Amino acid sequence: MRFTASWALPALLSSASARFVMYADEWHPTRPTNAQDRAGIDHVVLAFANANNTAGYSPKVPISTIRSEFPNAKVMIAVGGWGDDIGFNTVSNSDGSIQKFADDVNAMLTNTGADGVDIDWEYPGGNGADYKQVSNSAKSYQIEAYPKLLAATRAAIGPNKLLSIAVPGKKGDMLAYTSETGPLIWPSVDYINIMSYDLMNRRDNVTQHHTSVVGSEETIKNYLDIGAPASKINLGFAYYAKYFTTAGDCSASPLDCPIKPAEDPVTGKDLLTSGAWTFERQHMAPVDVNTLIVSTDGTCGPDKGTKCASGCCSQYGNCGTSPEHCSGACQHAFGTGCTDADVAGSWQNAAKNSVTDDKAGGQYYYDPANSLFWTWDTPDLITRKFNDIVRKYNLGGVMAWSMGEDSNDWSHIKRMADELAKGPSKPGSTYKPKPTSKTSKPKPKPTQKPQPPSKTYVPTPPAPKYPTADDYRTLPGNPTLESNPDLPYDVVWVDGTTDGPAGDHSTEPGSPDDYTIVWVDENGVPEETVTPKPQEQYEAQAGAVPVPAPAPAPAPAPAPVASYDDGSWSSGKYDDGSWNPSKYNRKEEGARVPGTTEHVVGYDEAPATVSEYRQEEKEEPQYEQVCTLRRVRKRGSKKRGSRKRAAKWVV
Repeated sequence: MRFTASWALPALLSSASARFVMYADEWHPTRPTNAQDRAGIDHVVLAFANANNTAGYSPKVPISTIRSEFPNAKVMIAVGGWGDDIGFNTVSNSDGSIQKFADDVNAMLTNTGADGVDIDWEYPGGNGADYKQVSNSAKSYQIEAYPKLLAATRAAIGPNKLLSIAVPGKKGDMLAYTSETGPLIWPSVDYINIMSYDLMNRRDNVTQHHTSVVGSEETIKNYLDIGAPASKINLGFAYYAKYFTTAGDCSASPLDCPIKPAEDPVTGKDLLTSGAWTFERQHMAPVDVNTLIVSTDGTCGPDKGTKCASGCCSQYGNCGTSPEHCSGACQHAFGTGCTDADVAGSWQNAAKNSVTDDKAGGQYYYDPANSLFWTWDTPDLITRKFNDIVRKYNLGGVMAWSMGEDSNDWSHIKRMADELAKGPSKPGSTYKPKPTSKTSKPKPKPTQKPQPPSKTYVPTPPAPKYPTADDYRTLPGNPTLESNPDLPYDVVWVDGTTDGPAGDHSTEPGSPDDYTIVWVDENGVPEETVTPKPQEQYEAQAGAVPVPAPAPAPAPAPAPVASYDDGSWSSGKYDDGSWNPSKYNRKEEGARVPGTTEHVVGYDEAPATVSEYRQEEKEEPQYEQVCTLRRVRKRGSKKRGSRKRAAKWVV
């Protein structure tokens, strides 16, 4: 796959008018209703489509609606997001799967009418949500596959569609971004959205700013040092604060103070001692408990104005007494029994009494009563970032995550728009990238002309060993999602673990999903992507995570063997008359029934659809649908999630 360098990429905006790229995610759906609050935003990126099911993506908010609200903006679709490790593991595994991904992206843009795509792979080469399950060394092949995937995507969508990438802010996560790989990446993309936030996360051990002027500037310099064009760079801003529980009293020195472990050292799961707090209306206003009324429907919180009759009010606004209701940012003012720190109350103190670190350019607050350290960006610090970074380095634009998270007063959005309207106040950047060991003293042979970076890629090295699909299906405690290769669906946990990112799962409703259920055919291909041409499917390479071939079926329910395998069943034995021996008898377990969407699931070989065959002599269901409701978390969300319904057929 090649990218023709002579193609003309979409023209960049002039330096007098930098880009304003705004992510709009489905978990914080509020959008400005006043046109003045939307002013300046010229790119809206809808998040997220799954990497391994891109062609079937349909935005929750129609693109036509976004265009009506932002008539002068380009509308793009982001693919991936935090936790989409399985998707990117699959699509990057071989040349064939890379080409399939590129073609799917093109189909998605054609079907939706979007102006471009943002590849949000967190992160090629490792350090993703599954880093405790899959080592970085096992993902080293992705460092080479990443520029290959971008070049293929550019070739597939053509020169008139936009292609951007979201890239890590922490240098330790820049495994795929080096002076060697950069020249293979930058020509394919229009924009580089640098996530210069989350510079402190739950993998750290001491308090620091999760975003700051100094930290963001260092991030930008890291990319300039490896050849990223300043004109393509968008500096990232976060519309949320982060909090961390300290190990002791940090009153004397809130910065560089030890924190309690924020993730399990073995599994990497969130221990709920840290989190994010958005600038949404329900988070910013003080609570007057005297105005609250008792909930009659089990919901609670500031947006409802109700409190629980008994028990805890979870961070998602549901009453209950489970550990998940009563910890993890439990809303103390709206119920009783919370066992964790009062995060909402602590934030009210932080917002009023915060401290500006003038040297680093960050905002923070330490709450000794709750042992919480807070860190975030203010509108004034946004101005400093424009002066000290965007204008200083003559960057092409800015981006922010995410629109709905600033819905209290839109103050961060408006400050960014105001700064963009001012235009550049300084001439071009005088920054000189640091020479690298391989570029500081180039010595081409006298008889040779220096050659541009090659865009022809060597074959992908042998793919690493990944957890099998059964690893992702083995979900302890959930009777409907146990490891069972007979089931015609794949349970996909967003962080690549075997039982989800939160460890113990809640039955609490109302929060985003932690896993998705993808119906697959007998080859492990998602049903939405099945076509008549097998060669167009993702190749089942060693590094992919396909659904395994059907395992030997378990022993059937007690019944005469002849009743199942000798073709003796007839319509007279079933009260609905629908039995067709030629369709179902002696089919391979797990196979798709020709001409239908049904799958054979056992020796009795009934279709996995909502049909119940009854034996006249028993008048009992041959199958029953077993459902359970589990608490789950959605990819990309920083919050714990909702109940999900799943089903299997049993004999």
